[in-house]
Amino acid sequence: MFHRIGRVVVRHPIWTIVAWLIATVAVVATAPSLPSNSDESSFLPKSYQSIQATELQSKAFPGAFTPSAIVLYSRTDGQKLTPADLKDAQRITGELGAKGIDQVQKVIPGPPSKDGKYDLALVQMDSKNAGQPKQADAAKTLRADAKDLAKGTHLDAKLGGSAAQALDQQDSSQRGQALVGIGTFAIILVTLLIIFRAPILAVLPLVLIGLVSAVANGLIAYATKLFNLQANSSISSILIVVLFGVGTDYFLFLMFRYRERLRAGDEPKEAMINAVGRVGEAIASAAGAVVIAFLALSLSTLGFLKQMGPALAIAVAATLVAGLTLIPAVVSLIGPKVFWPSKSWQKEPDNARFAALGRTVQRRPGAVAAVSGVIMVALALGTFGFKATFDLAAGSMPKTKESMVVQTEMQNSYSAGAAEPTSVLVTSTDGRPLDKAALPGFAQKLQGVDGVADSKLTEVSKDGMTANITVTLKYDAASDKALSTVGTVRDVAHADAPSGTKALVGGMSSIYKDINSAVNHDYKTVFPVAAVLIMVILGLLLRSVVAPWYLMASVGLGFGATLGATVLIFQNGEGHSGLMFMLPVIMYLFVVAIGTDYNILMIARLREEAREGREPREAAGQALRHAGPTVAAAGFILAATFATMMLAGNSMLTEMGFAVSFGIIVAAFVMAMFFTPSLTALIGHAAWWPGHADRAKTTPSVPGHEEARELDPSGQV
Repeated sequence: MFHRIGRVVVRHPIWTIVAWLIATVAVVATAPSLPSNSDESSFLPKSYQSIQATELQSKAFPGAFTPSAIVLYSRTDGQKLTPADLKDAQRITGELGAKGIDQVQKVIPGPPSKDGKYDLALVQMDSKNAGQPKQADAAKTLRADAKDLAKGTHLDAKLGGSAAQALDQQDSSQRGQALVGIGTFAIILVTLLIIFRAPILAVLPLVLIGLVSAVANGLIAYATKLFNLQANSSISSILIVVLFGVGTDYFLFLMFRYRERLRAGDEPKEAMINAVGRVGEAIASAAGAVVIAFLALSLSTLGFLKQMGPALAIAVAATLVAGLTLIPAVVSLIGPKVFWPSKSWQKEPDNARFAALGRTVQRRPGAVAAVSGVIMVALALGTFGFKATFDLAAGSMPKTKESMVVQTEMQNSYSAGAAEPTSVLVTSTDGRPLDKAALPGFAQKLQGVDGVADSKLTEVSKDGMTANITVTLKYDAASDKALSTVGTVRDVAHADAPSGTKALVGGMSSIYKDINSAVNHDYKTVFPVAAVLIMVILGLLLRSVVAPWYLMASVGLGFGATLGATVLIFQNGEGHSGLMFMLPVIMYLFVVAIGTDYNILMIARLREEAREGREPREAAGQALRHAGPTVAAAGFILAATFATMMLAGNSMLTEMGFAVSFGIIVAAFVMAMFFTPSLTALIGHAAWWPGHADRAKTTPSVPGHEEARELDPSGQV
């Protein structure tokens, strides 16, 4: 099949390129805009208690609200507020409310801090648009107006809260995205120049993948709108890296094999056909593993991950199609001149280092498997120290951003949970109004929970059917202690709710608690489903029942080593309180899926060498000699492109960039290069049971027969 694809594309390169250009223009011109949502509560389905509490609160208390933004007033000299300062703060609050800013429904005074240094204004915005860009725009206007109104006073007015955090996160994300894009381009360009010493080859993947990127982004926007998925601003940075990193991988897989066929004496166009035929199955299987792993995220209960999965799957699928059509068409049109001015493509290199590594695997496969396995197991021990953190805002921007400064100052001067209190909603279940006399005692029981700073009855609905008890925690809403405390608050609220009522616990800590439950659910569903589907792909590719098991076991070890190393560096070394809660899910999918890419490329080459009549150990040594340079180059480029995410300036992308790049290094330079080929050499022919995919062809050798085997359209080489 892949030979046929290669032949059609190489014979009609102009039509192939024109078809891609037409498709690009059509998709880009008609694709809808991709919205962004940073509201954590939108990540969860309505079955979770925190969401049910939020909906009940909005119905029973339409005037009540969780502030979308907070104006924090303080003196410019850091001293306590004077009566005149408090009067100025009250005036600014009133004038902000009277301005009629889009999305802003009301601005009301908040309580002053106990130390007398701060005062607040609480801003209500339209809850239907929570987390949407229009509320970030409103925050931008509010921030500018508050500062203008504070001129001529001794007050400094700073804007915090979720809308302000979304605004700052948006600005930080745009700068980070620019840095990631520039870094990715530079790494790919420089590395390809070093490998091939050919400027055309260095620039070509950037141009072609840029074209694919435009198509992929348009298709993602279509899918997001069609299936009503949630979008998040951080996905743009990930998409850049996935498209250019994975796209360059497939480009390298193809170009290394194209160069090899030219050196073997193939005519240029036939060399490209053979390259597509030989490596096309490995590329398609590798891409299939990545696509399936990403699509497994659709089983997640978190809106952010449900959208990320299909988006990344679309990106990889578009890259695969380009790798099998657009890239061969363009390169076949240029011909060997693509390697200009270098002439190294004309002669076979010794590959001395990789040949030496191959001989080591061939002679001592047991020792190589043991050493590489012990390294991964040792690093994997760090996973036992993993802790999750749920503060997406703090994790996605520097602490110096104004909204983060407000959050820090409020935690220091108010109760840490004051900015985002927990709401306990008590509602009647028997159709009768609440017994108001029982509510103060219930609130008192909640205040007795360890970790609760205050608990008081705030209001009762007009129909008397629902009461709102505001519980202020002693801890920051996203902290581990807050999540533990809100869990106890839920237990007490459910157990001690007055007769004929039920209690629902809402607020940000409750939302984070439910996100934690959702992530744990994903660990039990997404991980196994992705693993099983990838094993099916491996089984179909290798025609084996045995090989997929130890290949996936090696990838699992790589995942454990990656998570363990990330914990050791960021939690133990950098002192982070925890890693971003979704990091293991994302890391698992990238490391498992992309790690499988390199395993597939190496094992496919090993099978090819075995079919030439070599014994398992010799085949492993030769596979490392010939495929090693490709895996090393592809692994380095992909790891380096993911590492550019560390330039984004926020801890979430820094952790993600390090974890995925380290995982790819492990996948390429430990798993694919040593662990997998050495295990295959040890297991021998049994690795391919029940098939005989590694057995040499028995057809008698006749002149030209070798080339006929290469062109076998079934891919059975």
